[in-house]
Amino acid sequence: MVVYQATASAPVNIACIKYWGKRDTRLILPTNSSLSVTLDQDHLRSTTTSRADPSFERDRLWLNGKEEDIKPGGRLAVCIEELRRLRKGVEDKSSTESKISDYNLHICSYNNFPTAAGLASSASGFAALVSSIAALYKLPATPSELSLISRRGSGSACRSLFGGFVAWEMGEKVDGSDSLAIEVAPREHWPDLHALICVVSDDKKGTSSTAGMQRTVETSTLLQHRIKHVVPARMVAIKKAILDKDFDTFATITMQDSNSFHAVALDTDPPIFYMNDVSRSIIGIIVELNRASVAAGGKVKAAYTCDAGPNVVIYAPQEHLKEIVNLIIHYFPQTEVFKDPFKVFTEGQETPGSLALPAGFNDAVAKKHEPGAVKGLIHTRIGDGPRVLGDEEALLGTNGLPKVTA
Repeated sequence: MVVYQATASAPVNIACIKYWGKRDTRLILPTNSSLSVTLDQDHLRSTTTSRADPSFERDRLWLNGKEEDIKPGGRLAVCIEELRRLRKGVEDKSSTESKISDYNLHICSYNNFPTAAGLASSASGFAALVSSIAALYKLPATPSELSLISRRGSGSACRSLFGGFVAWEMGEKVDGSDSLAIEVAPREHWPDLHALICVVSDDKKGTSSTAGMQRTVETSTLLQHRIKHVVPARMVAIKKAILDKDFDTFATITMQDSNSFHAVALDTDPPIFYMNDVSRSIIGIIVELNRASVAAGGKVKAAYTCDAGPNVVIYAPQEHLKEIVNLIIHYFPQTEVFKDPFKVFTEGQETPGSLALPAGFNDAVAKKHEPGAVKGLIHTRIGDGPRVLGDEEALLGTNGLPKVTA
């Protein structure tokens, strides 16, 4: 008996130019274009297995071992139906293709990081779902074409259809057919760019992105200035900085846009607070690191950015990661030993957090926190787009049900 099944993984992306606000909530069309960096799936990813079978009674989805409802007309259902429509088109053109678009689906997805904790889990999740079903259906679609579908699940998911540096062009058409993701540069263009994720909280967010951004659209006067004047110029400038591998400009724009995003969140009525005191302390440390470097005749060493949550992501050339990790652990002692995947510290000789602070660095910029204020540090780098995986990595068993349940 033929088994119709495919497994795919998709990466997390962290925006440098933030997406915040929809001009069409049904089609998920943004009020501004955005740009992100795709992170390495070896450290952060969503994996999804999809199977089509005539014996399945209905479409079913399991997320991290727990079954979730697929609500009619909801985001999940919309993505599934659009992929089915494309598969039916393939079947109609070839009499040799099996009519699997008529079969119900079992879909099992797993994130190897906390869901809804500000780590873009919905983006990688919907990108993995779309990539998995597209592989199952053998769709002749480009990543940009698939991004149109993943966008209907979660706006930023469209950017997880590519590796490297990715722009989500807002588009102008009412039907959203030009609101899609494009690759600005592949990961191989600037492999030296690394990221340190400071996990400030792995709790679920108090105000979801979906609810928060619509309140901002309805009430923030600052948002109108941002989308009309600020973002268009920054999109042009940051694309050039990426192509030129100009970290100073890339870092400056990234930090400015993070500040702008959180300013419009604060300008929302009632105001939305995604960052907390720990987030702001980390930002202060990066600002001081850059100030000391520039004052000594050097360059900007790092860029901070925060999405809709308290976690802070720090982008930097790989050569500065030892200094940055040491600084963060100096002020935020860890309860677990730092996992050093790139071996930036000399094992047995250097202890993260105990090395000397940079020359000229004002150590009074932040107070030392209790262990656990930053719950973990993830050192990663720029990564590739979705991967189609082998059967050995499938999440569904031979019976079409999850191998592992919560």
